Amino acid sequence: MFRATLKSLLARKLRLILSGLAVVLGVMFVSGAFVLTDTLGRSFDAVFAEGTSEIDVNVAAKPKVALSEVQGEQVAAPVPATTVDRVKQVPGVTDAVGVVAADGARLIGSNGKVVTSFGPPQLGENWTGESDLLRLREGRAPQADDEIVINKALATAAKVQVGQQVGVLTAVESKARPFTLVGVVGYSGDRDSIGGLNEVFFTTPVAQQLMLGQPDTFSSITVTAADGVTPEALRDDVAAALGGEYEVKTGEQLAADSAASLKEGLTFFNRILLGFAAVALLVGTFLILNTFSIIVAQRTRELALMRAIGASGRQVIGSVVLEAVVVGLIASVLGLAAGIGIGALLAWVFGNVAGGLDLAGVAVPPAAVIGAFAVGLVITVVAALLPALRAARIPPIAAMQDVATPDRPLTKVTVAGGIVTGIGAVLLFLGLSGNAGDNTLATILGGVLFAFIGVALLTPLISRPVVSLLGALFAWSVPGKLGRLNSGRNPRRTAITAAALMVGIALVTGVTVILDSAKGSFGKLAETGVKAELVIAGVQSGPRPPSFDPGVLEKAAALPGVRLVDGEYGDLAIVGGEQTWVSASSDVAAQGQIFGTEVVAGDVSRVGPGQMLVSSDVATERGLSVGSTVPVQLTRGEQRTYTVSGIYKSSELNNPVVLPEEAAKDFAVPQPIQAFLQLDPGSQVADVQPQVEALLADSPEVSVADRDAFVEQQTSQLDGLLRMIQILLALAIVIAVLGIVNTLALSVLERTRELGLLRAIGLRRAQTMRMITVEAVVISVFGALLGLAVGTGLGAAVVEALRDEGITDLVLPWGQMLIMLGLAAIVGVVAAVLPAVRAARINVLGAIAHD
Repeated sequence: MFRATLKSLLARKLRLILSGLAVVLGVMFVSGAFVLTDTLGRSFDAVFAEGTSEIDVNVAAKPKVALSEVQGEQVAAPVPATTVDRVKQVPGVTDAVGVVAADGARLIGSNGKVVTSFGPPQLGENWTGESDLLRLREGRAPQADDEIVINKALATAAKVQVGQQVGVLTAVESKARPFTLVGVVGYSGDRDSIGGLNEVFFTTPVAQQLMLGQPDTFSSITVTAADGVTPEALRDDVAAALGGEYEVKTGEQLAADSAASLKEGLTFFNRILLGFAAVALLVGTFLILNTFSIIVAQRTRELALMRAIGASGRQVIGSVVLEAVVVGLIASVLGLAAGIGIGALLAWVFGNVAGGLDLAGVAVPPAAVIGAFAVGLVITVVAALLPALRAARIPPIAAMQDVATPDRPLTKVTVAGGIVTGIGAVLLFLGLSGNAGDNTLATILGGVLFAFIGVALLTPLISRPVVSLLGALFAWSVPGKLGRLNSGRNPRRTAITAAALMVGIALVTGVTVILDSAKGSFGKLAETGVKAELVIAGVQSGPRPPSFDPGVLEKAAALPGVRLVDGEYGDLAIVGGEQTWVSASSDVAAQGQIFGTEVVAGDVSRVGPGQMLVSSDVATERGLSVGSTVPVQLTRGEQRTYTVSGIYKSSELNNPVVLPEEAAKDFAVPQPIQAFLQLDPGSQVADVQPQVEALLADSPEVSVADRDAFVEQQTSQLDGLLRMIQILLALAIVIAVLGIVNTLALSVLERTRELGLLRAIGLRRAQTMRMITVEAVVISVFGALLGLAVGTGLGAAVVEALRDEGITDLVLPWGQMLIMLGLAAIVGVVAAVLPAVRAARINVLGAIAHD
């Protein structure tokens, strides 16, 4: 049996390639995800290890508000200059240097635009001199308060040279301040940047004022140990001398902790890639199941003959499973190799295009190898198991006659489909309704998986009538009629082939419905709830939101035709012991009129020093009323106690907590990040907008737009997210297309004699090709219709679940849905090319004699 199985496998190389290709693509995604994150993780380890190589001990104040990598850039609490003197007095300390290093120094390039960063922070630092790591390549160190030095990568991106006047936006000031560029630095190894960082170096007093907002303070202190003193011993001594207000770490600890925070984001990214790999493998499972079902049907006589000459049912099962193992092993090896290449390519793109990261050597982590073979083998064997069990039930007498695969009743598969779909619906309900506790994401993903499998099991029940209806569109010719009949003759096979395409299209449709609904809801909310004709804002491209000079607000309010101006500040703070988004307004009364704030209790038209306004939801959840006192810890400054002076009705437009404008000086970004302008009746946007644009000349990160343009600007990131998801899901759709090609190719082999007879009675080559093409188009369009229906249902369920989060309008992307339906028809035509050509080239006499 073993030799017979191998000979059968090698005799059908095309079948081997087609059945293994889906596994190759899925395994490629899995192994590529692990290779990518491993390479980037080791690269970050190397960057931080090198950046801290000259630090024996680092001292930093504990942050006022701790942020994760996902929440944004951590703002360090300031370290008083007196602490540097205290550290110098600790026995074993050779030197202690105060360091200023904070995100938010944005250089304006020669084109007048801010040099942006998609990931790495833009550090503003104090110049502490050259080192083995950092050297001046051009010019000199900054000496005057209006002089700066930048790294070579930033100079190249900004297209500026030593001696030029440049503008810089800083953490404390969003109005561009002019500086003279007096030097450019590089790094050991002839590098222009470390990890893609953009660095701007000021004199120490200027760095303290512009990056920390306080004189005589630092972000951290780097400590050098005396000869014979270990970093660990010195760390303990410094920590004992300073007390619990500071975090004292060795250089190795600092590097490891810094890299670990970035790896949190990589872990999340890895899970996303693995999720798309799971989708690809799910689609691949349908393809492999169909392939082996057709293979078993084609080998019915062969397997029955083996049974007749003494092979047991177990040997027949082993024969089919062995074929699956061989396919799985070969596909896993090829998929792993492709995954290594894809992972290395994506790492190169991230390192050299997106982030400027010096990559560590590409390596293959054990997880990539284990994942590749576990997934490749398990998926293939499981998909082949059901056909193998069916093969074992073939009676030996079948070898004595022509065997046709009879239609089996659909009762069992329909009942199973109903049960699995019901389980999926329950899981989706629990996950989307928030009743799954800490397992919400896993519950939702499980619900989606069960829903897809359940629908796939139910698909044979509807495939024959739906396919017959679709085929009627092509039944005006003989090839069309034959293609229609062929596509409906085996409901199970048609259903499985269509289900593979359904998964990819359903996910794309579902995500599109959710994102379009979010955009539509935001647009409607802005149109009906925001009574402002102009908005000042920018598009956030990194951890720090764009901001502008507060002086613009007062000047804008004085413009002719402007009735109200509300400048909005925002930050994440600790309010009553819980992390909460807080805001401040330049004019609370104007804010109330622009956003239609409704009073619940107290006075919400103003907020004085030491006072705060809260939403009705916050008041209810925390048991607050007018007069209640609440401790608030902002990103900067000391904890303060505020008194609730008013409660307003919660809405999607109002922030949970509003503090007085003076509190914004202790926000992470102490400048306004948005502003809303309401015009006088009769005033024209076209007359006022240019005047506001002129006020923003020194704030190049933001612009002023009318309400519609503002909505488009703020939702543009959703369009980018949708495009990324569509690209990743394209792999699943490619596998589904391969499934159609595979099904048709094997079907042509299965119907060799039938095709020969059709050719013998007058069916021409072109008609044969049209017949196969009609069959492919019908299956593709059927799969697309299933995907559109299932995706719309899933998307609508998620939108309904997110109604309380502000997504109130269900928007169906009819245009994109019609495009996908049209593309499905094109996919069918493309998928039919090779099988149709093969069918047309069949030797008529040989086909008639085919056994």
